[in-house]
Amino acid sequence: MTTEQKSRFQLALTAFAQVFFVGANTAFISHYALLGNLLTAFMISWIWTFNVKRVAFGDKADRLFYAGGAAVGSVVGTITANYLLRAFT
Repeated sequence: MTTEQKSRFQLALTAFAQVFFVGANTAFISHYALLGNLLTAFMISWIWTFNVKRVAFGDKADRLFYAGGAAVGSVVGTITANYLLRAFT
């Protein structure tokens, strides 16, 4: 794997993680699960600090990898949060 490929994979992975927490946060908010809401909101903001500069100054490919990782993260985060909500409520 080249350095550029590794860098884009890492960008997609951080986007996945960030939007995973967005999906989970949405589920926690809709069920008034305050602890889940607090933890996921913190993680969204913390991960965002790693992505903002890279995406803002990245090229088109960087933005596409970011968007792809984010899209998958949204679906997986929502599924995971709903599973946790069913398991613990």
